[in-house]
Amino acid sequence: MIASIGVNLDLIVFDCDGVLVDSEVISCRAHATTLMRHGYPITEEQVLQRFLGVSDREARLIIEREMGRSLPNDFESQVKAATLQFYAGDLNAIAGVADAIAAISLPKCVASSGTPEKIQHGLDCANLTDLLAPHIFSATQVKRGKPAPDLFLFAAEQMRARPGRCLVIEDSVPGVTGARAAGMPVLGFHGGSHCQPGHAKLLRDAGAIATFDNMRQLPELVGQIAQKPAVIAGFSPL
Repeated sequence: MIASIGVNLDLIVFDCDGVLVDSEVISCRAHATTLMRHGYPITEEQVLQRFLGVSDREARLIIEREMGRSLPNDFESQVKAATLQFYAGDLNAIAGVADAIAAISLPKCVASSGTPEKIQHGLDCANLTDLLAPHIFSATQVKRGKPAPDLFLFAAEQMRARPGRCLVIEDSVPGVTGARAAGMPVLGFHGGSHCQPGHAKLLRDAGAIATFDNMRQLPELVGQIAQKPAVIAGFSPL
């Protein structure tokens, strides 16, 4: 489908896991390993399917309801330790993302479901910190994580940008849902190693105005969206 869309953009909002760093599979492995140790049977594939894009806090509440008991007070610390251990050997930046960030002249920030420590460590491992710091925001800074709009609205407020003039780059359905609830257009990225066939359709069905699987496409897409009017193949009206 070809549609016309034009948006005056003030800010590009990047999710972190699966958009900036190819970390979703690693994070799911850490969560599954830790949950299994505490008697909750789940595979890393099931973690990916059920909790992709969901904040650690929200995922914990869901799991504790199903278990009928609380996880240990230091559960997040245990997951963090496992994640950082896996990160050290396996984490890479999404291919082409550093060049894409550098090629976009608009202000940029990160809005991620991860903890500040996890986000920072991931960006450090992928050599992306200097391109995005200090504008890095975590779901721990708001009452509700994705798919609620709180984190995106908080990021826009901190960056002094109008929500309708922020473009979000997301890889998960909860992320797309939250951004749309915040009144922000979203591009759905499906080029991470965790993305299965059909993932692009899930993102479009959730409200992404277009999807792409190569970060080298991003600067051109941003430029097209910022034109008035712009004609973009594959976009659906908001």
